[in-house]
Amino acid sequence: MLHRTPLAALLVSSFALSHPASALERGKDGWYHTGAGVRVKSIAFVEVDVYEIRHYAKELPAKRSKQAVIELDADKKIEWTMLRDVDAEKMRDALVNGYEMNGFKDKAKIAKFAGAFQGEMPEGSKVSIVYDAANKTTTIAVQGGGKATVEGADFMRATWSVWFGKIDQPELGDAMIKALP
Repeated sequence: MLHRTPLAALLVSSFALSHPASALERGKDGWYHTGAGVRVKSIAFVEVDVYEIRHYAKELPAKRSKQAVIELDADKKIEWTMLRDVDAEKMRDALVNGYEMNGFKDKAKIAKFAGAFQGEMPEGSKVSIVYDAANKTTTIAVQGGGKATVEGADFMRATWSVWFGKIDQPELGDAMIKALP
């Protein structure tokens, strides 16, 4: 489980300094790892870590910006690991709220996608969201839950906007592109 402590912050900072963004290389699996962060939710006066999230792309955007990552029509994926137990309803609500915050209104596509969350998401469980550029499909797979595929580049842009667009934690999107040159 990730904990934000002064030591952890120091280690992250020293990693960033010793691995400049210009050194970004494609992994052996063909993916560029563009960055990672921790989704934090404020509950009353307490901040809790919800999940650790990572972003990957097969191609790099033309420029280093969250909007460029949203618009990138190339294979890309978001993966996260739960850092606490969260029930499916809260996960669905958070996803639906993310689409609403970013102006995406196709309720049928949103419901299909969010429906992949079917049970409690226990600590350690994983979620992956993969965009297939050739087929213009976005697929979510929830460990211990369901899987859903939604068509359209518009839906991909809306989905990436949940983390890289309007969000109550904008620094999360920044962290997820930190490795981009």
